[in-house]
Amino acid sequence: MLEFRRITLNDRNKVNKALAFSDFRGCEYTFANNLAWCRLADSQICFYKDFYIVCAFGNKDGIPTFILPAGSGDYREVIREMKLFSERRGNPLRICGVTEKSLQMFNELFHDGFTAQYDRDGSDYIYLRSDLAELKGKKFHQKRNHLAKFNRIESEFAMIDEKDFDDCISFIVSDYNCKIAIETSHSAVAEQYAVNTYFNNFEELGLKGGIIRINGDIAAVTIGEKLNSDTFCVHIEKADRSFDGIYTGICNKFTNACMADFTYVNREEDLGIDGLRKSKLSYHPVFLLNKYIVNFK
Repeated sequence: MLEFRRITLNDRNKVNKALAFSDFRGCEYTFANNLAWCRLADSQICFYKDFYIVCAFGNKDGIPTFILPAGSGDYREVIREMKLFSERRGNPLRICGVTEKSLQMFNELFHDGFTAQYDRDGSDYIYLRSDLAELKGKKFHQKRNHLAKFNRIESEFAMIDEKDFDDCISFIVSDYNCKIAIETSHSAVAEQYAVNTYFNNFEELGLKGGIIRINGDIAAVTIGEKLNSDTFCVHIEKADRSFDGIYTGICNKFTNACMADFTYVNREEDLGIDGLRKSKLSYHPVFLLNKYIVNFK
């Protein structure tokens, strides 16, 4: 029987071995994200043979929700175990973040034993690294204008190191505290926990980050990491909007500084937030990593 528990930093090597084998491109398949965001929906982990399994137990409808396991082995067998686990709790098996490629596997293994619902709000935006680094062509004309405006501001970009951690946390917390009803927002509190987790374990998690300072003060922060063999994932990007073009600036400078070894950049999902969706589309993703929620009958 599957036995779930909270993820810890000590799980990193075992988890990363499974993630590397599967080489998935979804943003949920990084150890740092799993560790940092465990409080958002009470996510817990377990291992079944050579599979790594994550399940969220804190969903509003009370139904435990898995992501497709990463690792090697018989998917029919591990999904059968997940199905038994859910049914013992009186629930159907639900798996989220299922890509179109994985959906083909479900069709081959389980035929009509499940339903699949397209999750547009949870689908990841995938960009060519060269597009974000170079901003070439007519479609990036507006972004080049934004970058030109920002470059007229006297600023300094640098990769994040240990001396910057406290300033980065303070800058991001200040941004959160400007939001309405922060004390009642579970997602905002979970995000602050995630930020602290990232910076308190920055080196151990293999994270990379960039900052922009203006007049000595931080005006933008971004962090991310290698996601799979050809994709870098950006986890956080925060900036002071009072500086015109700063979001384009931090994105472009960070891409050029540390993503040369990658073909793609995953800038994660938009969560159905209109402003975030508009922003992510404005960078012209090369494709959406479409995801589905699978419910077994």
